[in-house]
Amino acid sequence: MNELMNDIIHTADHFVENFSQDPVYPFIKKDSFDYSIESLAVVDELLGELSDFELDEDALYNTVSMIGCYVFETARRNYGGEYLWVRDEEQPVLVAGLPDFQVSIRAWQKVRGRLVNGKEDHIPFYVAGYKEHIEHGKKGDFIMIV
Repeated sequence: MNELMNDIIHTADHFVENFSQDPVYPFIKKDSFDYSIESLAVVDELLGELSDFELDEDALYNTVSMIGCYVFETARRNYGGEYLWVRDEEQPVLVAGLPDFQVSIRAWQKVRGRLVNGKEDHIPFYVAGYKEHIEHGKKGDFIMIV
């Protein structure tokens, strides 16, 4: 396992520990964050609640990276892929289908969008698109889901 993958898994596990120990919101149960696709609906609801707060840039970055790692790891555990670091964007990307085709997601970017833009950046729909493109990927496809 490479260092990036270790960091993402560790951060995702840290998110699970932080939000499962003593849930603040009634819709979060102790077993809500189990890396299942269904858990992404709870993540989306949590992001909706957090979007009501005015977060400074540091708090926004920390929230985006922590919750984004959970979204990444949920997608990877259910549909596969490998993590790569996009240096110019300073964020990871999850890529599936290599070497025949490439389907990529940027969960940090999408989580940030959900916090800033609202429901138009729906997390379960986003990950469903990742799954769909992997299932229908054809040799030579290069798809970045934004």
